[in-house]
Amino acid sequence: MQTLDLIALGVFAVAWLFYEPLLTAFGKRRGGVLNTDMTVIRTAWMTQMTGREIRLMDGNLLGHALNSASFFASSNLLLIAAAAGALFGGDTTFRSVSALEVVKTSSRLLFEMQLALVLITLARGLLDFIWSIRQLNYCLAAMGATPEPLAAELRPAYGAVLARLLNPALGAFNSGVRGYYFALAAAAWLFGPWAFMIATLGATSLLFWRQRSSSAATAIHDFRNLIEAKDPGPPSSP
Repeated sequence: MQTLDLIALGVFAVAWLFYEPLLTAFGKRRGGVLNTDMTVIRTAWMTQMTGREIRLMDGNLLGHALNSASFFASSNLLLIAAAAGALFGGDTTFRSVSALEVVKTSSRLLFEMQLALVLITLARGLLDFIWSIRQLNYCLAAMGATPEPLAAELRPAYGAVLARLLNPALGAFNSGVRGYYFALAAAAWLFGPWAFMIATLGATSLLFWRQRSSSAATAIHDFRNLIEAKDPGPPSSP
């Protein structure tokens, strides 16, 4: 492995392993990060749910999230099988890939490392999806066990506890989806270390922009501000 390959791998490792902690810290310090804003919105959702007489809509929404996580987990498993098949394909796979002009791999060992990185990235995403599915099931059980009717003074406490189940569940789902971005960046290593670094920095920049400056992130932040706005009370008399 050349020095440039090691540098590119180091850049990827930093971006992949430390993206989420850095984004979380940035959101706490400056605000306006989509994931941070969504934790507030989900807490408000769970609090509103405890006051509804019919909670079918809330169950359906969580069921949709559960189905989405299951779909992505199944798709991820297929991609892992494909990557593992190529990785353990032996000399036949290596010779076939090496014959392509666009692929930059100097040895079979480097080729196997490139595929292994894609496989590891996808495997981490699969584990995130599985953990998301389990936590969503916990949240559904807790929602079903929430007393009905529930006294108004108890709703914030129940909503906060339910949000402590829901937020990590959907956070794990987001982490699994994010894994696809980094899996594509890892696959770019097959085209050389420069392509690897550019793809890594591009994926990280795209994720950060979508979290911070996209139209969805702006709308979510504005909605959070509406939720957190204090009740102005009745208008004063002239």
